[in-house]
Amino acid sequence: MPSPLQPSGQPERLPLCQLPAGASGRVYELSGEGAFRERIRELGLGESTVVTKVSGQSPVICRINGTRIALSHAAASQILVERFGSGA
Repeated sequence: MPSPLQPSGQPERLPLCQLPAGASGRVYELSGEGAFRERIRELGLGESTVVTKVSGQSPVICRINGTRIALSHAAASQILVERFGSGA
């Protein structure tokens, strides 16, 4: 399935918390304080990681490398992803 594109022709970028359930994306940027970014990277959600949102508003449940991780809405809002399709 082709990438959803913004009017500029760039992939759609949105916080992980706004990614629809079942959709996948690639982590583009982490915001927040340094300790938060470091911890998220330790969990395997660093830049360029492919993530699929499984479900949830709070907690947000996502899958990375075959592992499910639950994040608070606040944490998921600080993880910016480039959406590239729906489904896993």
